[in-house]
Amino acid sequence: MRNIGVSVDAPSKVCTDPNCPFHGSIPVRGRILEGIVMSNDMKGTVVIKRDYYHYVPKYLRYERRHSRLLAHNPPCIDVNLGDKVKIMETRPLSKAVSFVIIEKKTNEQ
Repeated sequence: MRNIGVSVDAPSKVCTDPNCPFHGSIPVRGRILEGIVMSNDMKGTVVIKRDYYHYVPKYLRYERRHSRLLAHNPPCIDVNLGDKVKIMETRPLSKAVSFVIIEKKTNEQ
């Protein structure tokens, strides 16, 4: 198992996916984000919803916003709907996927 340079819990399963940061050869870099899995209908890819606050200077208040990101789901980190996950940036794996799941936090449903 490779050291990816971030202190996260390594998965207990072993996989042969070349795009797995722990068992493959894909490098991870850049931003680390957290979100909730909204969809896992695609093969090897999940949709992550990120909630955040945006400051509006005119009204001196914050507004809630959200974004949806696509992330690669390695077989050794098997996530389901509603799981809270930690994702990290990587090189583009497809047209829309530039993140990979590095840790499954808890199961919140």
